[in-house]
Amino acid sequence: MKVPVLIPRVFNYPLTYNSNSLKSLKQGDLVQVKIGKSSEIGVVWDKIQITKRKFKIKNIENIVKKFKFNKNLIKFINWFSLYNLAPKGMVLKMCLGDKSFFSNKKETFKNVIRKKNNFILNEEQKKCLKELNSLGNKFSTTLLQGITGSGKTIVYFEKIKENISKGKQSLVLLPEIFLTNQFNKRFEDYFGFKPAIWHSKITKKNKRIIWKNIINGEIKLVVGARSSLFLPFKNLGLIVVDEEHDSSYKQDEGIRYNARDMAISRASIENIPVLLSTSIPSLETFNNVKNKKYNLTKLKKRYKNFSLPQAEVIDLKLDRKKKNIWIDPKTITLVKKYLEKKDQVLFFLNRRGYAPFMICKACGSKLDCPNCSIFLTFHKHINKAMCHHCGYKSSVNSKCIKTDQSCDYQMYGPGVEKIYAELKQIFPEKKIKILSSDFLSKKKETKNVLTDIENNKIDILVGTQLISKGFNFPNLNCIVVVDADFSGMGFDLRSTEKNIQLYNQLSGRAGRFSKDSLVIYQTFNSSDETLKNILENDPTKFLEDEIILRREKNLPPFTRLIALIISSKSETEGVFEAQKIKKNLSALKYLEIMGPVSSPIFKIKNNYRTRLLLRSKNNLFVQKHIAKILKKINLSKKIKLIVDVDPLNFS
Repeated sequence: MKVPVLIPRVFNYPLTYNSNSLKSLKQGDLVQVKIGKSSEIGVVWDKIQITKRKFKIKNIENIVKKFKFNKNLIKFINWFSLYNLAPKGMVLKMCLGDKSFFSNKKETFKNVIRKKNNFILNEEQKKCLKELNSLGNKFSTTLLQGITGSGKTIVYFEKIKENISKGKQSLVLLPEIFLTNQFNKRFEDYFGFKPAIWHSKITKKNKRIIWKNIINGEIKLVVGARSSLFLPFKNLGLIVVDEEHDSSYKQDEGIRYNARDMAISRASIENIPVLLSTSIPSLETFNNVKNKKYNLTKLKKRYKNFSLPQAEVIDLKLDRKKKNIWIDPKTITLVKKYLEKKDQVLFFLNRRGYAPFMICKACGSKLDCPNCSIFLTFHKHINKAMCHHCGYKSSVNSKCIKTDQSCDYQMYGPGVEKIYAELKQIFPEKKIKILSSDFLSKKKETKNVLTDIENNKIDILVGTQLISKGFNFPNLNCIVVVDADFSGMGFDLRSTEKNIQLYNQLSGRAGRFSKDSLVIYQTFNSSDETLKNILENDPTKFLEDEIILRREKNLPPFTRLIALIISSKSETEGVFEAQKIKKNLSALKYLEIMGPVSSPIFKIKNNYRTRLLLRSKNNLFVQKHIAKILKKINLSKKIKLIVDVDPLNFS
């Protein structure tokens, strides 16, 4: 009997095999097959690929016992592939994992039962939970919106507890893997056991144990990053997307997708509820609530009624006597008041390193990356300039073309290391720590730092965007936004929306257990519209205005955008191939094609990048038509075509 088998390679269709020597196979069975001279683990698929080509049909070698994909996961892979224009085989690869996962050896996920803490829901939380329960256990998308510190997490914990009591599995998606450590502790306190943690940094052994116990239904609760969405759950009953607005849910390398949107798709296929939790929703989610596509439940007050922080704007133009000094005297005066009370203070700047670029004072040469069209960032702790795209590192002793000596570099703009250095001079007696990905590379190190913060062993924190996401610091009552003019900006139509969400999240880190908290905004432009929106603290008004603007400009969510990035070692060849793609796609009359143009960052890792931007009505499913045309185009083997459906980043 002929059987369709999808294998984890760059195929968009299953291959056909014979199962004559084996018992009857069913959709979802895992099998071992030959492809070329190699052996692969594949999955019995739903449909045989119809082709006029004649080929020899090989036999299936073995059935991989004890493992099976359910039909819903197969439907999800098919849908994901079609929507994101990604080969089905490569999507399957994300679900299958490593070949070592398929050993018959029984490996139990060790879970020690611990003492639970008692959590009492307030009246608002009870009301939200009642509204969620009224929606039942079938598919629905609900926005759980609450101001920072209102206790959204406890509400969805209750929903998870109910789901587990029914023998169902739950998945909680987090935007950053750094958050899993603190979340792990909160889950443990609430449920009395540890959830399974899934992200790229966990060991191969732990991945194998977790994967096995998810597919057999033993693990009931998974907390993870984007990739956990592809785990082969046996009986998934609930998906929670925490901080649903966060752009980190968008995968910008390899197969590009938005994990939030795909979580909703998987929930729809599984016929289960999905909760989107946030303080300020993404515009897309807000619009779907407005149009009654999503449900809404809200928490309007902080847990135990603590107030939100006050805001103070400091205009740097009024007192700028020293160059290259970034902490204003007025800021220092305000900060001292909190330090005297033994409160923690956070200095926020969304720039890694010491300085974002350097220019020689004599010859004017800039230290840039030889592989990418960007400046190198100086990192003082390693005394090297570094590219944040390709990882290239350079010493800072380049030869000056004017003096015939080493370049004397002037450093422009501050990074977190520069702010740290300033703070050490101002507050030499205080314990100061940088919280950024450069300084928290190890799990144990991260855990120790977070523990020190919670125990008030650190006085001053210096952090990047990472710190705004989900951390709960009980003694943090003062936040300084060092540079409110530039933080969080980029090649993005959503930059204003992101900044408002970022600063709202950030301010929410302060004053969770205090009535006296403050956020200080240092700026050279106190009349900036984005800053005004932040200070007004009325995100609904901003979102309503932004919807009107997006509709007028024919932008998402009222249209669909698809970016095609043509990457090539030759700039001219990339442009040529882009023109060829545009010519072929022009047959689709309902598709507006913009470009080709060079990407704002036109070279990354020695590859030149040319972009096409496709726009269509949001109610048109254009992907399948685009896929058919792209399949027929004979593109040069020297180029790489990247497809980005619903792009967030336009760099």
